Amino acid sequence: MEKMIEVRLTLNGEPRSVCADSRMLLVELIRDVLDAKGTRVGCLTGDCGACTVLLDGEVRKSCLVLAAAISDHDVRTIEGLDRIERLQEAFIAENGFQCGFCTSGMLVAAAELLRRNPLPSHEEIRRGISGNLCRCTGYESIVDAVYRAAWGKGSRGGLAGAG
Repeated sequence: MEKMIEVRLTLNGEPRSVCADSRMLLVELIRDVLDAKGTRVGCLTGDCGACTVLLDGEVRKSCLVLAAAISDHDVRTIEGLDRIERLQEAFIAENGFQCGFCTSGMLVAAAELLRRNPLPSHEEIRRGISGNLCRCTGYESIVDAVYRAAWGKGSRGGLAGAG
């Protein structure tokens, strides 16, 4: 028998209160109950990072968090990130995505990295996105995109810059 609980949170700046199964994962609450579809369901084991969100400003994999544990907390998904246009444009310019499945989680992790470290090196970028898997790109284009967003220039393919 499922036990329903009230979950109160701030999702992308908006206070919300919903009833949810006490066993529900945060990723399920975000997608299925609160209808924020940008957060992806990937592995459900914390390995892929497709479900990456910011929980009280910290990068977290929402498939590893019970919805019951987030009452009175702030959750930001890809839909609620401020000022990520430069990062999105850099992903397009550097071909930082192919199938797009990992992109929302990758952007959340990258945006938080750039908030903490506005001018990261390539190695710092690799560490910053290391919790997110991409099966398509080989990561170099993603690293280059984050670098471009930070430094305002590319680092490969004849573009000025170094890292």
